Amino acid sequence: MAAALELRCWGGDWGLPSVHSESLVVLAYSKFSGAKLTVCPIDWTWKTITASVPELLCGDAVVQEPAQILHFLRKQRFNADYELTARQGADTMAYIALLEEKLRPALLHTFWVDAENYSNLTRPWFASRSPFPLNFVVPSRQASAALSRILVTKGEAPLHRISEVEGKIYSDAKECLNLLSYRLGKTKYFFGNSPSSLDAFVFGFLAPLFKATLPSSTLQSHLKQLDNLTHFCDNILAVYFSAQNPSLPPPVQETMDANLQKLTQLVNKESNLIEKMDDNLRGSPQHKTHRAESRARVSTVTD
Repeated sequence: MAAALELRCWGGDWGLPSVHSESLVVLAYSKFSGAKLTVCPIDWTWKTITASVPELLCGDAVVQEPAQILHFLRKQRFNADYELTARQGADTMAYIALLEEKLRPALLHTFWVDAENYSNLTRPWFASRSPFPLNFVVPSRQASAALSRILVTKGEAPLHRISEVEGKIYSDAKECLNLLSYRLGKTKYFFGNSPSSLDAFVFGFLAPLFKATLPSSTLQSHLKQLDNLTHFCDNILAVYFSAQNPSLPPPVQETMDANLQKLTQLVNKESNLIEKMDDNLRGSPQHKTHRAESRARVSTVTD
């Protein structure tokens, strides 16, 4: 028996199963590949100070980072990319690298560095999900990590301060969104009618930016002008994360079994009716003729 899969991640809000991009990537891919995960939000626990999420537990194995978790799930035969060609696989790696290089710095700045967004949305949300005294520590620690990552990756000479790199990172992010919109075009997913790991990454990066109520964000405004990307996010939420819209139709065999069950119930009901009529008509001259006709009807239904 395969070991159970447990995913630790930040919890959901804003109509999303998680507000955390990396956690959303794993959650979406698990839906696409059919992996059954037990989701354990780390909200209100001491793990918020030390845990690196998302974190997948399977028996004695502990896997972190979305790319590593997706690789682990593929080894467990949960593969959403099995129909991709070699060219599409290469394109997937290229676009994920583009997301990391061009879009992630702008997302970090939008949620963690922009003073208005941080004060009014990000810090209150994460503080409310962490117990005292971590409600003071967790948001500031996350913000410091975001700022450091932006400066390390984008603060090349002569741009050394965050105010000097803002224009560059948002220009790169808008260019990335335009490229994604052009690549998606009018298709449902990036490689046809079935979602793949690239769709999981794009959804994980875009959905929080699209759904969060940000007081200040030119990047969010730009995303909302790209209708195919916003429809892409809404479609995945509706198909894979809505209880009212199951992602897959019932299997054909289940439909056949349901029809057979209904037919059996109909036959049993008719048989019970026949027995009651037999009791009422027993002894009458018409009894034998009526019984024979009723039995013939039941035989026709069951054939």
